[in-house]
Amino acid sequence: SMIYYGRQNVNSKDIQSVVDVLNSDFLTQGPVLEQFEKKVADYCGAKYAVAVTNATSALHIACRAAGLKEGDVLWTSPITFTASANCGRYCGANVDFVDIDPATYNMSVTLLAEKLEKAKKNGKLPKIVVPVHLAGQSCAMKKIHELAEKYGFTVLEDASHAIGADYLDTKVGSCRYSDMTVFSFHPVKIITTGEGGMVLTNNEELYKKLCLYRSHGITRDASLMTHEADGPWYYQQVDLGYNYRMTEMQAALGYSQMDRLDEFVARRRYLVNRYNELLQDMDVVTPYVLPEANPSWHLYMIRVDFTKLSIDKVKLFAEMKKRDIVLNLHYIPVHTQPYYQKLGFKQGDFPNSEKYYAEIFTLPLYYDLTEEQQDEIVAALREVLK
Repeated sequence: SMIYYGRQNVNSKDIQSVVDVLNSDFLTQGPVLEQFEKKVADYCGAKYAVAVTNATSALHIACRAAGLKEGDVLWTSPITFTASANCGRYCGANVDFVDIDPATYNMSVTLLAEKLEKAKKNGKLPKIVVPVHLAGQSCAMKKIHELAEKYGFTVLEDASHAIGADYLDTKVGSCRYSDMTVFSFHPVKIITTGEGGMVLTNNEELYKKLCLYRSHGITRDASLMTHEADGPWYYQQVDLGYNYRMTEMQAALGYSQMDRLDEFVARRRYLVNRYNELLQDMDVVTPYVLPEANPSWHLYMIRVDFTKLSIDKVKLFAEMKKRDIVLNLHYIPVHTQPYYQKLGFKQGDFPNSEKYYAEIFTLPLYYDLTEEQQDEIVAALREVLK
C-alpha cells in the first residue's frame, strides 16, 4: 500500500469526544471550544487563544487585529504556503518577502536586518513581519523580537507547522518573542481538528479584537458598545468582522488530540533522528537545527544537488511512486506564483529560496510511520538516486 507524506492519527477516544458533542446542546462555539482554547493556551504558556476555521483565517484576523490596512506593508518568507502572504493582501496591504537562511530554510535574520535598515531610509518599514516556522522549527525569534523593538513592527509567528516545538526556554506559542502566534490543525499537521486554526496572544487588546473579527464584528460586551444595551437581547456590530467560528465537534477533536501532543512530537523527533542516521552516508543534505530550537517536525525535508545526478526531480517523484512512496515538496516560492508575479515579483528576486526549491523534497513523516516503512523509504531513495 502507498506511503503518503503525512496523515492524521485519530483514536477511539477522539471519536467518542466528537460523538459526545453531537449528543450535547451545542454544535458550534460552546463550552468545549473554550476548554480547547484554554488547553492550548496553558500548554504554550500564553494568556489568550482564539480558535477559528483554519490557519488562513487565523492569519487574517491577526493582521486585522494588528491594524494592517491599505498602504501598509507585510513581510514574510517566500518558502511557505501562500496563506502567509495572502493574509496581507486580504487587508489591502502590500506584501514583500525576506529571503531564507540557506541552513535553516527559515527567514534569514541577517537579510531581515539589512532589509529593515534600507526600508527605514526609504520610509517604507513593514507594519507586520510574519516569520514562518518551516517544518516545525522555530525561526530565530529572539533576534526578530529585538529588531521589532528597534523598528516598531508587529511580529506574527506563523507556527502552522510548530505546535509542540520548543525555542530557548519556552514553547512555540508562548508569544514570548512575538505579538501573536498562529497554529494550524489541518489533518496532515501535528494535531488535527479536521480543518481549524488558532491565534494566541498575551495582549488583551489584541485578544478582544480577535474575538470581534472572528464573529462578524459583533459584541455583547457592554464595555465595547457605543451606548447602553436596549435589553437582554441586544448586541452591536462595532466593526466589520467575518464568520470564522470553529465548531464544537472540531474543538472536541482538538481537545482530545492535545492529550497526545507530546507523544506525537516525541515520535516525530525519534523518526527524524532515525532518518538522519539512515541517510548520513548518502549525498543528501539533512535538516539543520538551530542550537536553541527543538522542532516538532511537521515535515522532514532533504536537499539533493540534481545537477550532479543523472535523474531530475520529476523522475525522482515518479520512480518513488512506482515503489509506492509518495513524496511531496514544501514549498514553491510564493514570489514565483502567477498572482505575485502580476504584483511585480520576478524570478531571481530571492535566490536562496529559488535554489532551495530546485533541490528540496519532502519524505513521509507521521506518527504511525513504522521503522520498517522508514527503512523501505530510504532503501528506495538509495536505489533511485544512484
